[in-house]
Amino acid sequence: MRHAMSYRKLGRTSGHRAAMFRNQLASMIQHERIVTTLPKAKELRPILEKLVTLAREDSVHNRRQAVRQVQDESLVQRLFTTIAPRFNDRPGGYTRIIKLGPRRGDGAETAILEFVDFELKAVRPAAPAPKAKKPGKQARPAAGEEGETAAEEAPKKKKAAPKKAAPKKAAPKKQTASKKAATRKGGSKGSKRGS
Repeated sequence: MRHAMSYRKLGRTSGHRAAMFRNQLASMIQHERIVTTLPKAKELRPILEKLVTLAREDSVHNRRQAVRQVQDESLVQRLFTTIAPRFNDRPGGYTRIIKLGPRRGDGAETAILEFVDFELKAVRPAAPAPKAKKPGKQARPAAGEEGETAAEEAPKKKKAAPKKAAPKKAAPKKQTASKKAATRKGGSKGSKRGS
């Protein structure tokens, strides 16, 4: 029984698990939203929320505590100046988990972990750039303009479709020596004869 088992090991050694959570924390601070498996999201959530609570009070000691979790100082700066001030009037619950369902490859339950005030910005597809004309080439004159020849005025002939090759006939199957001998004797190989 799993009484008083406080966390999931996630099939990793303690060092691997700590490194994975550090990487996920860094991604979460940078992008404010990550897609991961549901058990990983549930394990990462309390770590992230404690870090945001720590960052609400900006001090040298708290920044050093945060650098122990996230080793990138630019991300710690972002956490203390951008993310934590948004939650100053909130007493906890800075993140949410949205279940996505099973992953296609291995069927693992996936989820989105994001900050509660995260808004997904609509990304517009970029308009195609106009094609630049190559120097030296001139535009073809439109119908009715000068420069048309008799060959251009005549309707274009359709090319004849290539002839289809006749299907090949299958060669007769060759019999092996044992099958030939069996057919000469009047039975098949392995058949039982009456005694």
